Amino acid sequence: MSNIIRGQRNRRQKQAFAKKLRAKMTDYEKILWKRLRTNKLLGLHFRRQQIIDGFIVDFYCHKTKLIIEIDGGFHQSRIEYDNLREEIITSRDLFYHKI
Repeated sequence: MSNIIRGQRNRRQKQAFAKKLRAKMTDYEKILWKRLRTNKLLGLHFRRQQIIDGFIVDFYCHKTKLIIEIDGGFHQSRIEYDNLREEIITSRDLFYHKI
């Protein structure tokens, strides 16, 4: 598919974990997904829980190279990990936006 990051290998465990996260979205993720799904935002197609370089991002639009990450309280204990994730992902010239 043209809207998936090419040139990366994803382990089945990571894919299964992303699928689990899609099934158990936070309330804020559900609210945003309701606005993004079925190309409702300017006709743009977003994927949720997309794997990029081994990291799972909340929402990703290939056309605009936009990543939207909703960082709740859970992320307060993972600041170093999140910073590393952002650094690696933005090195692909993707726009990374945290809410």
